[in-house]
Amino acid sequence: MVPPGEDPAPYHEHVDDPRRRDFINIAAVSFAGVGGLAIVLPLVNQMNPSADVLAASTTEVDLSKIQPGQAVVTTFRKQPLFVRNLTPKEIAEADAVPVSSLRDPQTLEARTKPGKKNWLITLGVCTHLGCVPLGAREGENRGPFGGYFCPCHGSAYDTAARIRQGPAPKNLFVPDYNFTSDTAVTVG
Repeated sequence: MVPPGEDPAPYHEHVDDPRRRDFINIAAVSFAGVGGLAIVLPLVNQMNPSADVLAASTTEVDLSKIQPGQAVVTTFRKQPLFVRNLTPKEIAEADAVPVSSLRDPQTLEARTKPGKKNWLITLGVCTHLGCVPLGAREGENRGPFGGYFCPCHGSAYDTAARIRQGPAPKNLFVPDYNFTSDTAVTVG
């Protein structure tokens, strides 16, 4: 209680308003958070891939024009991509090879999608030193096993693109792909 005749204001000057202090703290933290976000967001955003990189991340291939026994060469992530429509004879040749005799043992089923055993999709890069094997285009040397032949050092691949002879340590790489319809496949 204030004695009579004295001004009550001096007593209120020493008492802080807790609601005002909380508001100032919350406002300062919010301002710092918005400022931090304004700095961090552009830094994180600049790490996103550019539009041309995103466009090259997948490749769509029209399968309707590839006849049995034929292959097409397209590109996927700046590397050649072989898409081959295997004939029943080529499938039988690949299935006849004992998997235990292969340097990089894989069956044709492991290299193709279920129900689409005739579609073999591989990167066209030899696993030895990165040359482009022959055999995807008409009239090219397919090697002694009827698949692909690398002219750089003599690696020979069979009809399932598995290494059979030469210095290459692995089969031709099979990238991730999905059939979007009976006549189209998306690689990547």
